[in-house]
Formats: sequence, structure tokens, C-alpha cells
Amino acid sequence: MSWVDGIGPVVPPARTAPRPPARNAGFAVPSGRAEAAAGPAAPAGVSLGGMLALQEAESGEVRDREARRHGNVMLAELVRLQQALLEGRADPATLRRLAVLAGNVPAAADPGLRQAMADVALRARVELARHETITTS
Repeated sequence: MSWVDGIGPVVPPARTAPRPPARNAGFAVPSGRAEAAAGPAAPAGVSLGGMLALQEAESGEVRDREARRHGNVMLAELVRLQQALLEGRADPATLRRLAVLAGNVPAAADPGLRQAMADVALRARVELARHETITTS
């Protein structure tokens, strides 16, 4: 190991033999090496359980995202219905949309979200039943 003893002139590195110009711009492995003869390495093994767990995690996120979106739309329809009631008017279009939304609630992967979705759907069904009895009376 050498030590630096102050400031001195900069000495250029020793020149090595010039490289031959590259024929192709691609990557080439010298043919004399044993690794080149062995061929490419096999890909690392992937367990089926790991792939299924990854797929389940992704599909759970997708299901939760879809459930949140559906729940937000259902809540917006309930707000529209409430506004119509406060204004003293009936809104059959909102009731029809709410009936469709409450009829096909997506199942969420998250248990808390699943329960919240069930609660919102129940509230929508209660409102639908209440308005059905009001319109038939």
C-alpha cells in the first residue's frame, strides 16, 4: 500500500495494449471460458404457493377497491334520496339506482370493509322498503 506524501505532479496511468475495435456493438463472451460452454443459468425456482399468495393479495386489493367504489356510489345515492326527501319531492330514478346497487354488492376481502358494505347495503334496503310502503299506500 502506498501513502500520499503531499502534493506532487500528476502522473498519467501506465498505458496498456490497445483493444481491438469491436466488430459488433453487442455483448460477446470469450469462447474459451467454461461458463460460456455451460449455457445460460436456469431461472430461480418459484413456488406455486408463493405465486398463489401473490395472486390472492392482488385480487384482494382489487376486490377492496371495487367494494369501496361501489360503497361510495351507494352512499351518494342515499344522500340524493335524503335531499329529495328534505325538498319534499319523490325521486324514483334514485330509488331505482339504489335498488340496483343494493342488489349486487361486491364482496370485499377486508373484513372491516365487508361489514361496512353490509351496513350500507342494509340501510339502502331499509330506505327502499320504506319508500315502497309509502308509494303503495
